Amino acid sequence: MFRSEFLALLTERGHVHQITDPQGLDALAAAGGLVAYVGYDCTAPSLHVGNLATVMLLRRLQQTGGRPIVLLGGGTTKVGDPSGRDEARRLMDDAEIAANKASIRRAFERFLRFGDGPSDALLVDNAEWLDGLSYIPFLREVGRHISVNAMLARDSVRLRLERDQPLSFLEFNYMVLQAYDFVELARRFDCRLQMGGSDQWGNIVAGVDLARRLGVGELYGLTTPLITTADGAKMGKTARGAVWLDPALLSDWDYWQFWRNTADADVGRFLRLFTDLPLADIARLEALQGAEINAAKVVLADAATALCRGEEAARRAHATAEATFTEGRAGEGLPTARLALPAALVDALVATGLAASKGEARRKIAERAVRVDGEVVTDPHAMVAAPARLSVGRKRHALLDAA
Repeated sequence: MFRSEFLALLTERGHVHQITDPQGLDALAAAGGLVAYVGYDCTAPSLHVGNLATVMLLRRLQQTGGRPIVLLGGGTTKVGDPSGRDEARRLMDDAEIAANKASIRRAFERFLRFGDGPSDALLVDNAEWLDGLSYIPFLREVGRHISVNAMLARDSVRLRLERDQPLSFLEFNYMVLQAYDFVELARRFDCRLQMGGSDQWGNIVAGVDLARRLGVGELYGLTTPLITTADGAKMGKTARGAVWLDPALLSDWDYWQFWRNTADADVGRFLRLFTDLPLADIARLEALQGAEINAAKVVLADAATALCRGEEAARRAHATAEATFTEGRAGEGLPTARLALPAALVDALVATGLAASKGEARRKIAERAVRVDGEVVTDPHAMVAAPARLSVGRKRHALLDAA
């Protein structure tokens, strides 16, 4: 379907949801030297696996000779994106935004190669141009080209208004600033493509339209599908919270386990989207049936963890899984908590992260889901007197040691 290696690769791996002008973008990409960006606001100290779909878009671009730009939203984070939200984001001060920005940028070093070469990635902060904007000149240059009618029709705005949920003038400006980001990147770096999740389609189209009205040239937009699991859950959201990319917020073991616990129906899709494994190997793995599909899940966990956390982290997590599940030993990579022993089992479950609260710990004990060194415990008042391996269900384990 596509002549360019870039769009052909995205298509065969399932990355494409919408493209503003498929033929025009294909011709541009086929000519070589395509520059494209994805923006990330600094609303948390880390990206999570829900962000991986767009990070992989940048990686695929670099793999096919294009130049990716990571745009950190040091400016737009101060406004807040209303897309997909029922209420305004909490306003953050400059210090918190700066701390998050410094933390987030480290995640990209695993996925992209940065430097001065023609296909080396760039990291840019939109505060460079947004913080210095003068209000009246900006309105005169940009505001007169923005259609309020079109803004009201965007899902991020329309849905809030239909639900009678407040939408501040601050948030209403977000898509204007994102559109202007695209224009600035086109002017500064000859960036011709903005990529993002499917919820960003309206904002991306606004940038394409603004560039045309300002005479900047033809720009393009591409979105990736919203990644949901086979049961309909949003990718990266679990009962225990977000699956963070930063090892300071989520252990290598827990990250590996997230991928190992992928539903059977998602294995092939996730291998295509989130690893670099050859498609022929993926086809063989996703064809496995019954218990054999677990081997494909281990391959997925190894490859995804190596990409985000490094080969050594993947090796340790794999070895820990072998020790824990196959050999029945306490793998050294399991999360470990230290308490003064003896300690109440409910406290130990909370301390190790196996339960979010004492109430949840008691419920798990009542459900006969808790084991200490392999033995089921049913007494909610039980004590743990010595270092032990704690388990909740078949897949969640941790070590308790003496403080």
